[in-house]
Amino acid sequence: MLKIAISTPYFPPHIGGVEEHVKNLSDNLRRLGHSVTVVSSIGADITVPCIKIPYSPIPITFPNLKAEIYHSHVPSPFFARKMAETAEKEEKPHVITYHNDVIVPSKVNGYKIPGFLGKVIEKINFSIVNELLEKADAVIATTRSYAESSPVLSKFMDKVKIVPNAVDVQEFKPGKSAGEREQIVLYVGRLVAYKGVTTLIRAMEEVQKETKALLVIVGEGEDRRRFEKMAEKLNVRAIFTGRLPRKEVIEWMQKARVLVLPSFSRLEAFGIVLIEAMACSTPVISANVPGPSEIALEGGLTFNDVSELSEKVKEILANDELATKLGKAGRKSVEEKFSWEVVTRRVEEVYLEILNT
Repeated sequence: MLKIAISTPYFPPHIGGVEEHVKNLSDNLRRLGHSVTVVSSIGADITVPCIKIPYSPIPITFPNLKAEIYHSHVPSPFFARKMAETAEKEEKPHVITYHNDVIVPSKVNGYKIPGFLGKVIEKINFSIVNELLEKADAVIATTRSYAESSPVLSKFMDKVKIVPNAVDVQEFKPGKSAGEREQIVLYVGRLVAYKGVTTLIRAMEEVQKETKALLVIVGEGEDRRRFEKMAEKLNVRAIFTGRLPRKEVIEWMQKARVLVLPSFSRLEAFGIVLIEAMACSTPVISANVPGPSEIALEGGLTFNDVSELSEKVKEILANDELATKLGKAGRKSVEEKFSWEVVTRRVEEVYLEILNT
């Protein structure tokens, strides 16, 4: 049994992919018999007071932790820096999971961010994270393609371990065969500019000229009304459901003919929604970018522009055999590579490998 300390800027009930990842990882490590303590700004075993900078809370104090392995999650660097100091003081190894590069969008929570300010924030973050990665004993990245193309991670490939994100394969279960499903094209995610929803709506304008497909957009965000107006203007048949309970999200995934992740941003480093859909035997289509494209090809297709996306969607809608084949391949891949049982064992292996060197 290992004594493990994990730090993360946010933890459930705060909503986000990193938060869910850390919660599931810590729960599954405990199931393997390890002792795990999570430190965060909210909801964790130990919560600490923070200066509440959006996306990057700065801990004012930090607990005296005693562990055999210290594990931090970035890109938000301030909790990781405190954890690195603790690990160094205790002369114990420090592992960092690098979830994505920091690219400051032009708008945050509806407020415009001046370009110069965004560059300053990116530069400060780069400096802190770069120093943390230099000192880390191991760095976990979720895909090789993203790591090798990252201006940050690519310099540390000698210590990078590839461990993907994971999904609960008992919760996300297959629906009926994808080839037998309704003509539903599904998007699940935040409704913000970098997610590429406008690309999907434009593609659906062409798709609906030849099919009776319905676009279903699940999620909430600052740009929802703008996307709704765009769909109305282009006469795209679309349902905006808002945020839904997890059970209903899964039901939509089990009904959909295909799920699309249209983001070309490097803020989208993996695309957990892809493996959730694949676990439901739903074919997926992703933008052809490092990270998500690598995952999507396990059970779907990729695209480079609006025109190609519309063609790929039409291909899956029209070809029952292809839809079924992709859906089955995705589910098989998730069971073999992306279940929490498999991924937690892989993280455990990284810990043991470091301790034994």
